[in-house]
Amino acid sequence: MSTTVLVVLGLLIYGIMYVAYGKKLQTHLVKADSKNPTPAHRLKDGVDFVPTNRWVLFGHHFASIAGAGPIVGPAIAMAWGWIPALAWIWVGNVFIGAVHDYLSLMASVRHDGKSIQWIAGKVMKKRTGVVFEWFVLFVLVLVVAAFGAILGNMFNGDPRVPSSNIFTLIAAVILGQILYKTKINFNVATIIGIILLIVALWMGSMFPIRLSADNAMNYKLWMVALGVYIIMASALPVWVLLQPRDYLNSFLLVAGVVIGGIAFLVGMKSLEMPGYTIWSAPVISGKPSPFWPLVPLIIACGSLSGFHALVGSGTSSKQLDNEQSGLLVGYGTMFTEGFLSTIVVCAVGGFGFAILGEEASKPLQESATAFANGYVGAINAVGGPAGIFSKAYGHGVNAILGLPKDAMTLLAGMWVSAFAMTTLDTTNRLARYTIMELAEPIQHKSPSFYKIVTNPWVASLIPAFLGLWLAWTGQWNLLWPAFSGANQMLASIAMMTAAVWVSRYLQSSKLYQLTITIPALFLWLTVSLALVWYMIYAVPTFSGFKAFIIGAMTAIMLVLNVMLLIDYFAVKNAPLPKGAKQRA
Repeated sequence: MSTTVLVVLGLLIYGIMYVAYGKKLQTHLVKADSKNPTPAHRLKDGVDFVPTNRWVLFGHHFASIAGAGPIVGPAIAMAWGWIPALAWIWVGNVFIGAVHDYLSLMASVRHDGKSIQWIAGKVMKKRTGVVFEWFVLFVLVLVVAAFGAILGNMFNGDPRVPSSNIFTLIAAVILGQILYKTKINFNVATIIGIILLIVALWMGSMFPIRLSADNAMNYKLWMVALGVYIIMASALPVWVLLQPRDYLNSFLLVAGVVIGGIAFLVGMKSLEMPGYTIWSAPVISGKPSPFWPLVPLIIACGSLSGFHALVGSGTSSKQLDNEQSGLLVGYGTMFTEGFLSTIVVCAVGGFGFAILGEEASKPLQESATAFANGYVGAINAVGGPAGIFSKAYGHGVNAILGLPKDAMTLLAGMWVSAFAMTTLDTTNRLARYTIMELAEPIQHKSPSFYKIVTNPWVASLIPAFLGLWLAWTGQWNLLWPAFSGANQMLASIAMMTAAVWVSRYLQSSKLYQLTITIPALFLWLTVSLALVWYMIYAVPTFSGFKAFIIGAMTAIMLVLNVMLLIDYFAVKNAPLPKGAKQRA
């Protein structure tokens, strides 16, 4: 199979389903109306509720949900072969990911920009909302931990990456001032921002930064720096840094996707890595890992992601300028992310052996079983899943289009790091919202304590400290499956919440209800079984107190997950609460 065929197939699937399925959801199910005032207008406060140009919001939402997930997950999943990896990506995108993202966003828009967990408490039970809130908080802490560890290791491996990110942050602050404090035309401001981004990347490559010559100390110093950064970014008004930085990053990712898409479309490069290896490749903790149900613990955001529901209902719903823009922001970004994962599979599958080198790749080519058993260990020598992707991408684009290999490798590396940083600060902001919602019951009982806990800086400090403490030793291989499992479980719960909202508030047809409910329940079963496997086989292989904490968090989330499923079945056919109705 050639990369050209895979790119064409991916584009056809996404294009057809956006028009045939997405548009129907918008027109016939949600009935999005541009005349309905969104929370960004009704509750405008200049901090969180800010009416935003739909392309700027597309950039913010895309950058926030993408992170390193659509790159890291598919790169690891190649151990099973590129056919099962792509099948999970494409099927997950179409039937779960994009639907989940769009409905989470629009349910929040219809409920004053409230979070999906708050909505669960309204459409199901009060207990459901509280349990969901605690579940979400655990997930967010794991997200900070997983992406913090990935960033720290990347900053260690290539000092150009942290310096490029620092200069990009400066460029973002400047762009934010131009967009919101001057009367410069939006298109002109965008051009200025792109020029600033190019200068930032050039400056980063010219002035690489290492905080210590010792790798271990360098990693820990970057953890401290990241902690300071995400606390500031999550507490400051959204337009100061978060929004313009994500807008700039979207150009970085779109440029990479377009360049890679063209290269692998015209390159006719055959995929050298196996299409299918074995069912139980040793992917997690060196243990034989069955593709089902464990694939969601590896391929997370590239296929579907519960974190997207938190972003859509946490920040994007507060910035949506028009209900008609919801399909582009909520649905279109998931398909774009899936196409990015398709590019990852093409890059690694087509050029991975060249990156690993003859000595490392020769044993992998002896048989499909040999490849499956040795792949994960082999890629660690070239920087892990992020490393093999960025190097394979640079090598492939250079070989096909003749563009500079080093520049293209840095571009790919910046994808992973820039969007991991985006995920970090967005996550911390969402965790701040979650802590504030969890503290609501004590608002009148203990107003002084409530005031302290809900202070933006204090509420931002708590998840940042907990997450980066877990990431302190850099064990991404421990954190990634835990994060992915919690993330995918969250997706099933958010999807079930959307199913209840659709049936009780939108009064949808049985067909729409089934197309949302069946995938949600299938995902719930898959991820629950996968996390049970993780608890039994993977967690015991790790040592130390942090491994115990990860295991305990996973066990608690499994219990909460069962409680949420019970609440779902208890209310799915119950009548709508008296006086409740969707916002017209």
